[in-house]
Amino acid sequence: MKSKRNKLIYNLVTFGLVIAAYLVLSYMVQNKLISRSLRGQLIPICSWIVMAVSLNLVVGISGELCLGHAGFMSIGAFSGILISGYLLNAFQFENAELRLLIAIVFGGIMAGILGVLIGIPVLRLRGDYLAIVTLAFGEIIKNVMNCIYVSVEGRHLNFSFINNEIEGVRLLNGPNGAVAVKTISTFTAGFLLILFTLIVVLNLINSHTGRAIMAIRDNRIAAESMGVPVTRYKMIAFVTSAVLAGMAGALYGLNMATLVPTKFSFNESINVLVFVVLGGIGNTLGSIISATALTILPEKLRFLQSYRMLVYAVVLIVVMLLTNNALVKSFVSNLTARLRKNQYKEGLSA
Repeated sequence: MKSKRNKLIYNLVTFGLVIAAYLVLSYMVQNKLISRSLRGQLIPICSWIVMAVSLNLVVGISGELCLGHAGFMSIGAFSGILISGYLLNAFQFENAELRLLIAIVFGGIMAGILGVLIGIPVLRLRGDYLAIVTLAFGEIIKNVMNCIYVSVEGRHLNFSFINNEIEGVRLLNGPNGAVAVKTISTFTAGFLLILFTLIVVLNLINSHTGRAIMAIRDNRIAAESMGVPVTRYKMIAFVTSAVLAGMAGALYGLNMATLVPTKFSFNESINVLVFVVLGGIGNTLGSIISATALTILPEKLRFLQSYRMLVYAVVLIVVMLLTNNALVKSFVSNLTARLRKNQYKEGLSA
């Protein structure tokens, strides 16, 4: 009973902080109380939050190391741009909000399909082998996207691999990526996608399926001996994560005027993994906070010019040392215990 109450409080705090942040930022944007550069970062921040929470489902809840998460984001981004450009050019579909919604759903579906195809052979592997294969998958996706050319001519889509001599309005242009994208920048859509992600992930974690996934993470042999279908539950976590990453990619892609395949390199997968580790493996709220802070931090350090990424790396190291320090953990635990004790006394006195 106490465990259920703690989970409920945790979920309410998570949703409450996200909603409060959205309301505050919306007010600040409307009244022009934040800088132009930070306004431009709002939608990317939403995308990286979704990426961090979705990867946490695989790394923290399922206990598998995935190094190709940017590959699913890439599929979602270019699929979303493709369907949005097709609707706009072939059918003169001018409703930007509805196009964005369709693009996000389509990007998630395409990433989910690829997640199933990749997951069937990959999820039978364990540990370092799984990490290496997912890393290779991300690099393969990046290089494949470098060779794809797509154009729309009337209501017909022209596809070409390597050969760039195709007629019509270009949507995907090989190594040049998506060119002349009709951008759709909606902070509200990013906020709603974060809420959707939290609803899916937190409900999955607290469900029978989530408990089975965590049982496999804690002791695979014991779970198998109890009749838990290991591959099936690992597949559920992996594909759910891929779908959410694809949706984040579609949101991110349609916020960019141009987008090249090299953007979704191995480095981006590592960045998302850093968000998860820094926020606490298995900690959804921590992933949200770390993704937000580490997306804003490099922009705030631009005044340092050549030393910007050096300082960024030093900050990461210091934060990681502090969060894994026994004295800091003890201080936080004692402080939390005192707060709970005070709340208990206030409840008795009332």
